[in-house]
Amino acid sequence: MPKKLPKTDIVIIGLGAAGGVAALPLTDAGFKVTGIEAGGWLSPRDFAPDELRNGARNWPQSVQKAATEAPTVRATSNDIAEQGGHPMMNAVGGTTMHYWAQSWRLNPWDFKVVSATRQRYGSHRIPMDSTVEDWPFGYEELEPYYDKVEYAVGISGQAGNVQGSINPGGNIFEGERMREYPMRPLRSSPFTDLMGEAAYRLDWNPFQGPAAITSELYDGRPPCQYHGFCNKGGCHVQSKSSTAFTTIPKAVDSGNLNVVTFARVINIVTDNDGKVTGVDYIRGNETFFQPADVVLMASYAYENVRLLQLSKSRAFPNGLSNNAGQVGKHYLSHHQGSPVLALYPKDLHNWYGLPAQGVAIDNWADDNFDHRDLDFIGGANLWVHTDRKPMSAAKMSTFGEARNWGSEWKSFIMKNADRSNTSYIQKTTLPYEGNYLDLDPTVKDPLGFPVTRITARYRENEKRIAAFAADKMEQWYLEAGATKVIKTGPGNTMGASTHAYGGTRMGNNNETNVVNQWGFSHEVPNLGILGASVMGTSGAHNPTLTVQALAWRTAHYLANNWRSVVG
Repeated sequence: MPKKLPKTDIVIIGLGAAGGVAALPLTDAGFKVTGIEAGGWLSPRDFAPDELRNGARNWPQSVQKAATEAPTVRATSNDIAEQGGHPMMNAVGGTTMHYWAQSWRLNPWDFKVVSATRQRYGSHRIPMDSTVEDWPFGYEELEPYYDKVEYAVGISGQAGNVQGSINPGGNIFEGERMREYPMRPLRSSPFTDLMGEAAYRLDWNPFQGPAAITSELYDGRPPCQYHGFCNKGGCHVQSKSSTAFTTIPKAVDSGNLNVVTFARVINIVTDNDGKVTGVDYIRGNETFFQPADVVLMASYAYENVRLLQLSKSRAFPNGLSNNAGQVGKHYLSHHQGSPVLALYPKDLHNWYGLPAQGVAIDNWADDNFDHRDLDFIGGANLWVHTDRKPMSAAKMSTFGEARNWGSEWKSFIMKNADRSNTSYIQKTTLPYEGNYLDLDPTVKDPLGFPVTRITARYRENEKRIAAFAADKMEQWYLEAGATKVIKTGPGNTMGASTHAYGGTRMGNNNETNVVNQWGFSHEVPNLGILGASVMGTSGAHNPTLTVQALAWRTAHYLANNWRSVVG
């Protein structure tokens, strides 16, 4: 029997991007919160500006998900699922320790894909096998929480639409916001300036992207030093606005957050009435039961779904909150593949820097352009950035000009190491029938529990977006002076991704969604779910800021409606 601990008000499973944000408004409201985290605390001393350590050796190995815990992946139910890499990270702060820190809001269209598409183009433009739904609310409902997170965490950027006033220096396509970002954007570089000037000549609208990185002294943290080794590791000066250095310490300082590290939740416990009573977790060689009035799941999309599917009981024989059979459905991940590569005739002065230090084009994102004569809906965000390092340069394409080995290759690299660039293109992705998450019937994790199995593939809509975006990216590179451009293929299988969505989708219809508009289960009223697993659409931008805004909104609702949630 698990050792029973003293009761707490709220348990948060996972203290990453979502759980780390939700903890702050809840503790500020006076609730006693226990945060259970599979990893431990890291400090700036754990990080170093070292490409070998952070990149080639895939640091930090000690806090990554074990390879044996990684999901298995297959394109269709007829294929054999194979185990691959895992994008998650075990640590206080979660993936906000090593993510690129791009911090985008969704566009207003992303909240109303179905209704807006029908109104503008007709119902026939929605892919027939897509299960996409409008969100239960619009952009304007989430805007105040975007604002709260941007200032609590610390986001740098240039607004494009403040209270209806359009600034062409920012994203002119963004939804209206109440105020400017708390910090100016990260500095540009000679290469991003080059690309920005080319975009202007094309009559596009370039702008510096928003980033959870300090561009100036903010909340006691120094500005970014642009060392450029934080894309796979943390920041050694705390300039990256991880929840480990922003919201979580403030929640701890309130005296209301108890952080339990190196603990793995294995079961969400319910009573005979189907209400959540707490969680079982393993720490070391012991198993504990943590009683709580409310449980908030914030353990990333794959793990949120897996834990629900593992938490079976008499009231929920198919997994917690899954009597309607919706847990694991409506899964999607960002189509981040099919990059475009470019070679220039001169040095780009693109050494070091950050993946979040870049210039963006949103002209071709979402529904920012007329799709009337196109065979897809949605679009892509085009992104080029300053992030070049010696070892990564050595892996560059030779563009057919040299072999990939020997003296000829060495000569090519010496000449062209600072003359190439690879774009980063994020594309709208929709949920479909046949794309889902479940438990693998044969592959187990180190504790003996089934890993998540991903069954998903990109459909024609996403492949057409990829081809369209690649053409636009080629046009942009050539305008900027590139002499050679390579467009890669769109791919097919959705592998494990840092941009995973769905599986516990949010919506008012309890027959097609797992949680309601506030993020609480339709079937288990005192169970809340945080993270991108509640999102039904991806848009063409990174999910983290939206995940954090949703987490704050759910926490705010809980604090103001405690008795109705607890019952």
